[in-house]
Amino acid sequence: MPDIVDIAVNTEGFETLVTAVKAANLVDALKGEGPFTVFAPNDAAFAKLPPGTIQTLVQNVPQLARILTYHVVAGKLMKADLAKVNSVISLEGSPISIDCSDGFEVKNATVIAADVEADNGVIHVIDNVILMG
Repeated sequence: MPDIVDIAVNTEGFETLVTAVKAANLVDALKGEGPFTVFAPNDAAFAKLPPGTIQTLVQNVPQLARILTYHVVAGKLMKADLAKVNSVISLEGSPISIDCSDGFEVKNATVIAADVEADNGVIHVIDNVILMG
């Protein structure tokens, strides 16, 4: 089974995320044993950011890495697992609110594809980039 990075690289719609993960030097970490739960913004999610945001972040690697690790949680948490909690703690260290009462919401994002299994965890595709705070 492919790992989280392999799925992102080989799935249409994740070009921006893959570029950001490479720029932040997180490829090896996300290819690691894990398991990880990744809330993966698709290209349309990144396109919603203000113009120039992505270019600015790619030039500020520590901030980019912080934002990307906010989208990752330790452990393999399927939608059914997340439905039992109100929040999880990201690898960045901040909480991410979870709401499965009417659909599947992660902070300010809607999960548009849940439970994409990988060798080292699971991916939930989201429609917005989530930010700390």
